[in-house]
Amino acid sequence: MEVVLLEDVKALGKKGQVVKVSDGYARNYIFPKKLGVEATPKHLNDLKLQKESEQRQAAKLLEEAKSLAADIEKAGVTVAIKAGESGKAFGSVSTKEIAAAAKEQLGLDIDKKKIALAETLKTFGEHEVPIKLHRDVTAQLKVTVVES
Repeated sequence: MEVVLLEDVKALGKKGQVVKVSDGYARNYIFPKKLGVEATPKHLNDLKLQKESEQRQAAKLLEEAKSLAADIEKAGVTVAIKAGESGKAFGSVSTKEIAAAAKEQLGLDIDKKKIALAETLKTFGEHEVPIKLHRDVTAQLKVTVVES
């Protein structure tokens, strides 16, 4: 019997796959636990429409990420930190502070977890900070660290 999986089933397949299983396994395990449905033409058509919808949604998210990346590339933010007596930076700039500065200065709501800093910024000047907006889109934000 062919079954369309509604959820991932260990050692059988992923959600949305059409798999061939024995009749007893389908009747006694897959159907009662609502892990899958029989692969009728109606269910196969529903699966096809669902996959097309997911592809359109993914394409829309990718386009939004690209447009946001273009906005981020053009702009820059300034973050002020304290300096010691010798002119060295006292403290550092973290992803939380960069996200707050982007929201305040640019009006962009960037999640601090998407800011991919290798380490915190501890020197004054201009830095390029990568921001991972989508698995295929990474933008470079110009962060200028100044003395407060």
